[in-house]
Amino acid sequence: MSGSASRMDAIKAVTSIKPVDQAFSFQEVHTGEVFGENVFSPQIMKQRLPKAAYKSLIKTIESGSPLDTDLADVVASSMVAWALEKGATHYAHVFYPLTGFTAEKHDSFMVPDSEGGSIAEFSGEQLIQGEPDASSFPNGGIRQTFEARGYTAWDVTSPAYILENPNGATLCIPTVFVSWTGEALDLKTPVLRSMSALDSAAQRVLKLFGTEVKGSIKATAGAEQEYFLVDANFYYARPDLVTAGRTLFGAPSPKGQEFDDHYFGAIPERVLAFMLETERELFKLGIPVKTRHNEVAPGQYEIAPIFETANVATDHQQLVMIVLEKLAKKYGLACITHEKPFAGLNGSGKHLNWSLGSSEVGNLLDPGDTPHDNAQFLVFCTAVIKAVYKHAALLRAGIASASNDHRLGANEAPPAIISIFLGDQLTDVFEQIRKGGAKSSKKAGTLKIGVDSLPPLPKHAGDRNRTSPFAFTGNRFEFRAVGSKQSLAGPLASLNTALAESLDELAAEIESKTKGDPKKLNDAVTAAIKSAVSEAWPVIFNGDGYSDAWHKEAEKRGLPNIRTTPDALTAYTTKSTIDLFKKYKVLTKRELESRQDTFLEQYILNLNVESKLTRRIAKTMIFPAAIRYQSELAATCTALQTVGYEFDTDTLDYVTKLVKQLQTRIVELEEAMAKDSFRSVLAHAQHCCDTVKPAMEAVRETADALEQVVADDLWPLPTYQEMLFIK
Repeated sequence: MSGSASRMDAIKAVTSIKPVDQAFSFQEVHTGEVFGENVFSPQIMKQRLPKAAYKSLIKTIESGSPLDTDLADVVASSMVAWALEKGATHYAHVFYPLTGFTAEKHDSFMVPDSEGGSIAEFSGEQLIQGEPDASSFPNGGIRQTFEARGYTAWDVTSPAYILENPNGATLCIPTVFVSWTGEALDLKTPVLRSMSALDSAAQRVLKLFGTEVKGSIKATAGAEQEYFLVDANFYYARPDLVTAGRTLFGAPSPKGQEFDDHYFGAIPERVLAFMLETERELFKLGIPVKTRHNEVAPGQYEIAPIFETANVATDHQQLVMIVLEKLAKKYGLACITHEKPFAGLNGSGKHLNWSLGSSEVGNLLDPGDTPHDNAQFLVFCTAVIKAVYKHAALLRAGIASASNDHRLGANEAPPAIISIFLGDQLTDVFEQIRKGGAKSSKKAGTLKIGVDSLPPLPKHAGDRNRTSPFAFTGNRFEFRAVGSKQSLAGPLASLNTALAESLDELAAEIESKTKGDPKKLNDAVTAAIKSAVSEAWPVIFNGDGYSDAWHKEAEKRGLPNIRTTPDALTAYTTKSTIDLFKKYKVLTKRELESRQDTFLEQYILNLNVESKLTRRIAKTMIFPAAIRYQSELAATCTALQTVGYEFDTDTLDYVTKLVKQLQTRIVELEEAMAKDSFRSVLAHAQHCCDTVKPAMEAVRETADALEQVVADDLWPLPTYQEMLFIK
């Protein structure tokens, strides 16, 4: 069957689908009744664990106190009994290696007994520790290939859960993943370490204001997940989407997103059915999803939860992506989380909403109604500003990937320049502090719409800025530059650690000025804030981050503009980064070097896959289609000339030119791909970025031009128009 026939078959299959065919059996059950039903939550623990064991475990979860390993058998016994009641036959330690994907090793509860049968067993030792093959995961040189031992260790602060399957269920235990030498081989371990560092630094600052916290101060997070949905018939007819996660070819659709008619538009029936079941499954896993809507680009959507503790939010984000992809298949759809699957259209991000606090002290980034009088808030906010200014390059490294490079700096995403949007109210307050002292705060007020029947609306004291990569949004900061398929772990570990450093530095400065005298506190706080904000002021920018003028202005301010992943990843091994993570025992120099090498290798592998795909699709699908069309045009021209008709050869000449250009550019791509000797992994990555990637783009440019002229019945790949608009 030819490619074009497959494409036509895909269109027929899509248009024949009835949304009700995929509808799941929805039962009228209140959300509150299913929320968390598959989670070994504190509520379940309280019901099933002995009182002493429950109190000890909760103390570890809430305050970060050391885990009493003697309780492991008790917890394991209760956990397996609960899991068996839920239909579980296996358990899995779930961890997050440096691949960025979720990893899990499944083991059965069942073991043979002495009478030829079997019994269910699950010990405290099995709960606490597992041993996957560490040599099969990237480690960036921390261990040699023949050194295979690695350990997973139970993260008691993130609840175990049940993953259901039509043929059974699995008890999933969130864990960290470390080498035999104790070094982090995963994304989660640094998050937990950074949260401990942030807790200590935050409590140090709170003590200056007379607040003693019994529990711990925790970073919190809530990530807005953007994604695309494409009908599975189109998806499997696109080798680039299946293998690379993005379209390596594709001319613009006659209609894109220019009408702004997709954002918050009515959700297609099949998509809404998929969303409803997805939300239901996420509720069962205790994931507090709240928002769903159409995004700006056609075929693009968003799901967003409310805030959770940062490490739990990280785990839940991985689960959100897994559930989205799994259930999309059930509805004949493919869920795509690549940052830029369709050129010329908005890509997808994962906006990381981030704050810190506890039930005792509340949200420490809540300014209140009069932020100029809220000294505690001003110290914490100042620490964030200082941290982002000082470690902007590190934050850029944390969001660097081959896929996110397509998005950063484009019209729908923040630029690669890390800056902070504070809004009118806070900018005014900090301006006053810089000039001597804050006396007032801009009022929020009300908004009168001008229609008598409509009530006045509460009006925020400042607008929002969608072009800022790091924006204050009322009581938290939103890191908008995170890529849609990235884990939250990297950005969170960097943000938490950088903030811990800034808080400690501000606390030290205040302590040196007060010397224990509370009467000097106000002046000391004002002086410390003024000094820090004045130094970090260049990072504050409330204007249009998409404008060319901002790029020029940022350069004058000395802000880094790191456009590519190879350049960005070098920040992991700078002195400031090494010193930061070493001081707070989050990552050693060796662990940082391993991450840099691993992420560079992943960049290279990504470009290798894409370049091979570009070559194959261009040579085996696009070139043959173009040649057939060229032959048809030439035959028609000859036939007409034979009978005395004049035939305009402009189209034939143009196609011939493009066919020749395609051949030339394929050869140039192959030559770029052939180079295989490099002085370092960084040099290899830079070659992929500077040479291979432009060669791929050149092949695409020619192929996309051919798509717009080759006869439609010959074109082998589903088009943007079909994939984005046929639902």
